[in-house]
Amino acid sequence: MHDIRLIRLNPEEFDKKMGLRKLSGVSTKILELDKARRIRIKNAEEALAERNNASKKIGKAKADNDQAEFAKLKALVSEKKNEISQLEDEAKKEDKILNDFLMQLPNSPLDDVPVGENEDDNVEIRRWGEIPSFDFSPKEHFELAATVQNMDFEVARNLSGSRFVVLKGSIARIHRALAQFMIDTHIEKHGLIEMNTPVLVRDQAMIGTGQLPKFADDSYRTTDGKWLIPTSEVTLTNVVSNKILPEEKLPLRMTAHSLCFRSEAGSAGKDTTGMLRQHQFEKVEMVSIVHPSESLTELDRMTKCAENILESLDLPYRTVVLCTGDIGAAARKTHDIEVWLPGQNRFREISSCSTCGDFQARRMNARFKPFKKDEKPEFVHTLNGSGLAVGRCLIAVLENGQLIDGSVKLPSVLNTYLGGKSILNKAGHLE
Repeated sequence: MHDIRLIRLNPEEFDKKMGLRKLSGVSTKILELDKARRIRIKNAEEALAERNNASKKIGKAKADNDQAEFAKLKALVSEKKNEISQLEDEAKKEDKILNDFLMQLPNSPLDDVPVGENEDDNVEIRRWGEIPSFDFSPKEHFELAATVQNMDFEVARNLSGSRFVVLKGSIARIHRALAQFMIDTHIEKHGLIEMNTPVLVRDQAMIGTGQLPKFADDSYRTTDGKWLIPTSEVTLTNVVSNKILPEEKLPLRMTAHSLCFRSEAGSAGKDTTGMLRQHQFEKVEMVSIVHPSESLTELDRMTKCAENILESLDLPYRTVVLCTGDIGAAARKTHDIEVWLPGQNRFREISSCSTCGDFQARRMNARFKPFKKDEKPEFVHTLNGSGLAVGRCLIAVLENGQLIDGSVKLPSVLNTYLGGKSILNKAGHLE
């Protein structure tokens, strides 16, 4: 959520930032709502002052046995009490209208975020690894001889409908090994704290990270009103909701492996084959809670953590900065990491690392107490990043390691997780 004080100070700058989000004249609406709210508050304060002044005089009128003045003042106190109550109720209503409006708005992109319309305008900042060369036409993950028996879309469709998959045997084991490898790497090499959090959350948790109210259609809701998390960013970030952390506790760096659920409401017709875009998937998430001065440094550090996973798996990738037309609603700046998929002959997103500034912290009321005792608590900055999407990583491992007979050479770092096995043969067995 945005700081109303900054909007008051520089509405033109705010409108400029919202213009990059395809929103115009937003500050006018905000300031009108803010003015109405502040008028009610001012009138309530004035009425309270009048009531207090009258209350002080009541005692004197009683002591002077001035019955007429006493009755007059008593009536005034009663009148002002009712007036104050009405004005406070009106102020609360105006405040809710303003708050609801602000809750719908996206974050302001940082000045160095490239201006653009869509993903075509994203800016590549680096590449790693060599694009593999094949003596044959590479296949997509679901076409490989090694996978067809153990990647069952038909059974999943009978169970749950489209955009689900049942992984069996060696494929399920490799998928599990990838998740375990990611978690171990983040804990042992990157210094993150492993967390295990719920996949069901209340409204407030989804509001805190920005999924609600605007993107309710992209998530699943249970019959008792809880939400299935679209990513453990929701739970990890909300760990600090309504808390004031001592500054010495920052940075707080967490990771979790969790199920994720997305309705994919806006993806009709996209990636309908294979397991690239699913309603249910697994992801290893990273979340950092940091001092405002460390926000951009932490973004680079987090991005490197995700890149290290891909490098360890020997998977070629490129890293891009998202433009203003492609960046997520809660983000101020985002690095997307795209892994090479030979079956599609293109790079596809496998990680998105974002700094949200204090946008989420304001919605969650997450603050820290500075070292200096005389300084007031400040809002923390929050960051999140995929470290990585497990299913997409499985796809990349299968496609980049495929051999002409349909078998797959697996990354060496997985050997210890697979009982020393390094090949997924064309029959779908590890050897």
